[in-house]
Amino acid sequence: MLATYAPPLGASAYRAGADGGRSGGEDAGGADPRVSDSADDSAGDGAWLRLNFVSSLDGAATREGLSGGLGRGGDKRVFDLQRRWADVVLVGAGTARAEGYGAMALDDEAVAWRRAQGLAPHPVFALVTGRLDLDPASPIFAEAPVRPLVYTVASAPAEARSALSAVAEVVDAGETSVDPAHVRADLAARGLLRIHAEGGPSLFGAFLTAGVVDELCLTIAPTVEGGSAGRIAHADAAAPTDMRPASVLLSGDGELLLRHVRA
Repeated sequence: MLATYAPPLGASAYRAGADGGRSGGEDAGGADPRVSDSADDSAGDGAWLRLNFVSSLDGAATREGLSGGLGRGGDKRVFDLQRRWADVVLVGAGTARAEGYGAMALDDEAVAWRRAQGLAPHPVFALVTGRLDLDPASPIFAEAPVRPLVYTVASAPAEARSALSAVAEVVDAGETSVDPAHVRADLAARGLLRIHAEGGPSLFGAFLTAGVVDELCLTIAPTVEGGSAGRIAHADAAAPTDMRPASVLLSGDGELLLRHVRA
């Protein structure tokens, strides 16, 4: 069960739905809502880039090296619903490998909802990797309902580029490092305006530093982890970015589900 802990901002901000999940102001289908009507995208390109993370009370982004160990029922429910909203799901290659990602294929209920909203049945899966260190035979590609996108650099290994080009569209987004602004602009040019990014911390740090993040959905797990786990964003340089709260939900599992948008 999810309960509203604080009133949302804007007609389309998160609120508790009849099925106990997140639902939009105009939607009874339990799907993730649109952004607040008053919000402006960071790049003026009509796209909206959301990051989704989970963290412990003491700031750990992982348990035993994986973020999945921190999330409980409410977080997992919201995680699934956020994908329904997305035109594209964006993930760093390291996170995709570590967390055991498969193909970006939604369940039948989600597909039916998306079709009813005039959306494609499945979001596009977009991966970011400077070294193209992805297995072209993995389920990410072999079972993909939509041909994935792979954003890389011009200096990436030619052999890996050739192998991945057979199963995905490989796009150069920089010479020696992937430029987040280029990735966002390319997705927007493809009409993939609702960008849902699931990490990891290095991707978040790079996109935050580039100033192209519009929204952060953060689940605070009711646990204190200790240890040496990193934070949800990692980069060499600090990038202070003001955010304003849009909504807070409290789940029956004791999780706080926070949504902040760029101020």
